[in-house]
Amino acid sequence: MRSVVFSSPGGEALHADVYLPESAAPVPVVIAVHGGGWKAGKRESYRHLGQLLTGRGYAVFTIDYRLVNKEKNRYPAAVDDVRAAVRYVREHAAELNVDPERVVLMGDSAGGHLVALVGLTERPAVKAVVGIFGVYDLAAQWNHDLSSRPTDNIAQVFLGPSLIDNRQLYFDASPLSYVTTANAGPAFLLTWGVHDDIVDPTQSEAFLLALKQAGFYVRTVIQDAPHFWAGDPLDEAGSHSAFFAARLLRFLDERFPR
Repeated sequence: MRSVVFSSPGGEALHADVYLPESAAPVPVVIAVHGGGWKAGKRESYRHLGQLLTGRGYAVFTIDYRLVNKEKNRYPAAVDDVRAAVRYVREHAAELNVDPERVVLMGDSAGGHLVALVGLTERPAVKAVVGIFGVYDLAAQWNHDLSSRPTDNIAQVFLGPSLIDNRQLYFDASPLSYVTTANAGPAFLLTWGVHDDIVDPTQSEAFLLALKQAGFYVRTVIQDAPHFWAGDPLDEAGSHSAFFAARLLRFLDERFPR
């Protein structure tokens, strides 16, 4: 593993940890984006999945992005940073020995929001998106937080105004808004836990239905789990992350046969 600076917006260096397999030919690359309510989290949370995927012949690029800090770095800063990571990987594909035509975006929670939004709107399109208990409807998240965590409404912290002050902004920032037949390019793997009290599972269910209606290739991994497990070690007994990892590998191997 090595680290690179992939972007420096406003002079702030954004790093990525790069996991590269031994391969004579260019390999598919997974860009992994951590969660944390758009205001916390670290790229190191993907070290376990990164090592696993590298062992199976996938390059992994785990990234920083600008985190919200009071008024600073609100939407669309983090979205722009994920786009910058995609551009970096494609522009440095030969140096990294990755295939710029086989790019996957993977993220959990707030990271799931970022990869879904970029996956649906980036051109040229990425090949696949992996969403792990992601936020796909920011209006739904605002309403959920209003009752469950009224002093820490993460959607409003991320966007700035409240839903009732700028409903259009919540629509524009939501991946669900871009699920159309015209955008039906990337394949999707969605996973969530039925006991999630941070991001209501109904968000994933609604996003899944919309993807199916629009003609996307989509698969699911539904677990008897809460929130906060994507970065857990894979060797723990009964690990939700290990259960998911096996199915993630199967999804990727099916999409990228070698």
